[in-house]
Parts: sequence; structure tokens; C-alpha cells
Amino acid sequence: AKIIEIAKRLSLQAAKGGAGGEKLCEKHQEALKLFCEEDQTPICLVCRESQAHRVHAVVPIEEAAEEHKEKFQVHVQILKDRREKLLGLKMAEEGKSL
Repeated sequence: AKIIEIAKRLSLQAAKGGAGGEKLCEKHQEALKLFCEEDQTPICLVCRESQAHRVHAVVPIEEAAEEHKEKFQVHVQILKDRREKLLGLKMAEEGKSL
């Protein structure tokens, strides 16, 4: 449930960011167009050239968002399956106790 809540909040933030303009880098006031895979954080083009991120793997932020969304969906499905299994076990145990 917490993962779903976080995913919904991220979707809302992305929608707000797209409608009201892009988020800006706090250091450089540039648009956050890249995602640093090593630090797991959005970065701007200026940050990309800095020593802090120069050797890190970087992808476009949209690509990273899609990849993370797919991972969340896989985890959500696993959790839903586990929940269904647990509910089935709970019902079976309640039936036994009756």
C-alpha cells in the first residue's frame, strides 16, 4: 500500500511539474533533464559535467521514470499476488476455526 501511495504521489508530482514547468536544479537553476543512475537522483546538464557526476551512468529523466515505473508495477503485482494468497489462507483458517 505504501509503494502504491508513493507511486501515486510521484505521478501527481510529475503531472504538476509538466503542467507548471520543469523542476530546476537547486545549484544551477537549470532544468532537471537527466537522471544519475549511481546516485539515483535527477540532475541538470551542468551537474552532469561536474566532477560529482562525470563518471556516473546518466540517462534522460523520462527514460529513467519509465524504467522505475515498470519496476514499481512489477513489485505492486507481486504484492497483490501475496495479498490474495494471504487472504485465501486467512479465509481457510477462519473456516477451520468455525
